[in-house]
Amino acid sequence: MGTVRTGWEGRFFEDFEVGDVYRCRYGRTVTEADNIQFTLLTNNTNQIHFNRDYGERTSFGGCLVNSALTLSIVAGMGVSDVSENGFALGWDEITLPNPVYPGDTLYSESEVVERRESRSRPEQGIVKVETRGYKQDGTLVIRYRRSVMVWKRAHAPSVALFPAVGDGAGT
Repeated sequence: MGTVRTGWEGRFFEDFEVGDVYRCRYGRTVTEADNIQFTLLTNNTNQIHFNRDYGERTSFGGCLVNSALTLSIVAGMGVSDVSENGFALGWDEITLPNPVYPGDTLYSESEVVERRESRSRPEQGIVKVETRGYKQDGTLVIRYRRSVMVWKRAHAPSVALFPAVGDGAGT
């Protein structure tokens, strides 16, 4: 067997610098099925998200993607860069300047706007980012700030996710 090389494991507190911008490496197309399932799963009864006939009668001309789904997808796109080694503390200033329609593809980037040591947890620090989500034509569709408690590299919990592999001989 060859040498096992580790891949991207997320940023630790020391890796963040104010002004850095992290762009998600992929886009995510939101389907009509995604939108309807998420809307009904979350008990959102606004028909603009799941009734095409209703949506076509509005000034939007069709169904809109549920804003909570837009937030969920864009936030998820930033996990590997921002919060893979931490957890969210809060969300601020969520704005939705333009609509998202089924079939649009979302892209995201997060800019580090603040970084400080935690006063209560010396093994961690707090990072605040402004995340912006765009659709395929570059139109801004969501902007928010969130604070994340991030592990310092030396104190991060060691988690062996890959199972122990035997010699293959059934022993």
